Amino acid sequence: MKIVIDNKIPFIKGALEKQAEVVYLPGNQISSDVVRDADALIVRTRTKCNRELLEGSSVKFIATATIGFDHLDTKYLEANGIAWTNAPGCNSSSVEQYIVSVLLYLADLNDMDPADYTLGVIGVGNVGKKVARAAGALGYRVIINDPPREQAEGSEGFVSLDTLLQEADIVTMHVPLTRQGEFATLGMANKTFFQKMKEGSVFINSSRGEVVVEKELKEAIRASRFSEVIMDVFEKEPNVDKELLSMITIGTPHIAGYSADGKANGTEMSVQALSRFFGLGMDDWKPSGVPKPANSRILVDGSDAEENELLTEVYFNTYNVMEDHDRFMDHQDAFEKLRGDYRIRREPTAFSVQVFNDDGKYRKILEQLGFDVIGDSCF
Repeated sequence: MKIVIDNKIPFIKGALEKQAEVVYLPGNQISSDVVRDADALIVRTRTKCNRELLEGSSVKFIATATIGFDHLDTKYLEANGIAWTNAPGCNSSSVEQYIVSVLLYLADLNDMDPADYTLGVIGVGNVGKKVARAAGALGYRVIINDPPREQAEGSEGFVSLDTLLQEADIVTMHVPLTRQGEFATLGMANKTFFQKMKEGSVFINSSRGEVVVEKELKEAIRASRFSEVIMDVFEKEPNVDKELLSMITIGTPHIAGYSADGKANGTEMSVQALSRFFGLGMDDWKPSGVPKPANSRILVDGSDAEENELLTEVYFNTYNVMEDHDRFMDHQDAFEKLRGDYRIRREPTAFSVQVFNDDGKYRKILEQLGFDVIGDSCF
């Protein structure tokens, strides 16, 4: 048995060597010659699994260790008897962490009280649900739009896209990339979309680059439609429009979902799925060696701090989005390298927090954001 694996998938080396011959390669070097005699692939978004790659091969199973699967030609795979799986929700908490860091930064930058603002979430699946919950914990009024869910579940709790764009002070995208059908998202954030948004609002995209028409986004920025624009994904990545980068508030190289926890989840789901398909007896396999934070205990004094100030201090101990922004601005031609060599980042669940002089208010918010909030006796 031969398995070809993207060499940037973390915590997987050594997992399958007893079961198969394992070949590790960069995702963009996994070629038709390499996979011709392979039984299975474990990939990321940089490997296009289509006829060009797979025709004439012995591949029977493909796992992508990612939420998205638009790099898989699923029609071709299914027509040719090749089973496939993705890792839905694997990095949802990581994207939540990214968005919370963005929101805290913007609140500090603009001296915002979240209670005075409405945040609109477009796409309320595994990621969007967590973003909506976290924004609510921060104090935002949250409205949500998800036509497929609304069609399946009924209209209660959802708003139309037009309503969301007209009411939201902050719009954040969490949709899959779908190219056809009633709910296609390809190019949905276009000129008409931007014109409907409130003037001076914030636009955030950490879903898929191709849901935004970047030419029309730049036109809207030039027309001063927004107060801030935050982009983690880009239309033609890894080739990013540098003019657009110069126009936005925060730009990062598709790393919103790149926490160590999210990566470990994606690897776990992929290995377990492969095991079930081939009967390898590894259905409960879990990755080992996920590094712990350098300092997993956070102590803060709640007596004098403003709420946003304290939450920012705590949260930035886990992740400060501006560090990724600054690194990307300094190395704009290194999109793939910045992703491939991404630092270890742990989610709030890996941290314990103690707030001195807290009347209970901070404890509740911090627990909703995923932290373990503990008492004096634990230190």
